[in-house]
Amino acid sequence: WQRKLHAAGWAGISWPKEYGGRGATMIEQAIFVGEAARQEAPSPANVLGLAMGGPVVIAHGTDAQKQRYLEPILTGEEIWCQGFSEPESGSDLASLKTRAVKDGNEWVVSGQKVWTTFAQYAKWCMLVARTDPDAPKHQGLTYFLMDMEQEGVEAKPLVQITGEGEFNEVFMDEARIPEENVVGEVGAGWGVAITTLMNERAGLAFGAIAQIQNALGRLAKLANEVQVNGGPAADDTYYRQRIAQLNIEAETMRLNAYRGLTKTMQSGIPGPEGSLGKWQWADINQGLTELALEIEGAYAPLSRGAEHAIDNGAWQYGFLRSRANSIEGGTTD
Repeated sequence: WQRKLHAAGWAGISWPKEYGGRGATMIEQAIFVGEAARQEAPSPANVLGLAMGGPVVIAHGTDAQKQRYLEPILTGEEIWCQGFSEPESGSDLASLKTRAVKDGNEWVVSGQKVWTTFAQYAKWCMLVARTDPDAPKHQGLTYFLMDMEQEGVEAKPLVQITGEGEFNEVFMDEARIPEENVVGEVGAGWGVAITTLMNERAGLAFGAIAQIQNALGRLAKLANEVQVNGGPAADDTYYRQRIAQLNIEAETMRLNAYRGLTKTMQSGIPGPEGSLGKWQWADINQGLTELALEIEGAYAPLSRGAEHAIDNGAWQYGFLRSRANSIEGGTTD
C-alpha cells in the first residue's frame, strides 16, 4: 500500500519535491491524511519514518544523509523506529542512561530502550544516547541513526493486553554507529529530539480526528441497536448526553488541530499545540470505548459471538488497546 502511495506521489505529501515528496502545503497534507483515515484506508507501513524520521533528516541531516535515507523511507523499503524512552527515563527523557563512547570513526553504544514501536521490523532506529556524562543532562546527548540489523542489538516484543507485541524492549551491547550517522552536532541531540517529538504529535492529529469521528458514528449505531430500559440506548437521556459530550470534545480537538496547524504554518515548525491534540485524542478515544462497553452491558466481556458484540469484538479490542493512548506518543502527565 505504501509503495502504491509513493508511486502516485502521496507518501511524503508535504516533503519538498527534491526529496521525493509532493511539495504540498500542510493544509493539503492535513486534508489528505484526514480523508484517508475517514475512508479507513490502511496506514502506511513506515509511519514513524514518514512522520518523524524523514522530517528530522530534512531539517537536521547532511546532504549525504538526505540522499541515503529519504527515498527508502518513502517506499517503505526501510522501516524506522524511535529509541528514546528507557526503563527509568520516560517523561523525563533527558535523564536517559544509554551511553555512546567514541572509538575512532565509530560510536560504541550500550544500554536499553523500551516501548519502541515496531522495533522488531525496523532497519533504522532514531537513537538518543548520552555522549558526555559530565555535561548538564540536556546538553550531553547526541542523536544517532542506528542500524538495527547488527550484532549487539536485540529487540524483544512486549506482549500487550490485546495479545499483540507492538512495543519492544531494545538491548544494545556495544552496538556500533559510524560517525556519519550522527544527526546534527555531537552534544546537540536534545534539540533534534524535540523536532522529532513535535513532528510525531503534529502528525497524529488529523488522522486521529477522522478515526474518532468514524468511531463516534459506530457508537451511535450501537446505541440505536442495544436495548436499555425497554428502548434503544440512544433514547436514554444518560447515554445521549454522554455521546453528545464526546462529539463536542471531538469538535474541540478538530478546531484545536487547525489552530496548531496555523501556528506551524506561520513559524515553520510544529509547536506545543500538538501535545494538546494528542492528550485530547487519548481522553476521547478511551472515553468512547468505555461508553461502548457500558452500552453493551452484560455482553461487554464477551468479545466474540455475543448478541451485541458487533463488529466481531471491535469495541472490546478498542477498549483494551486504548489503555496505551495516554502513554504512547508522550504521556498525558
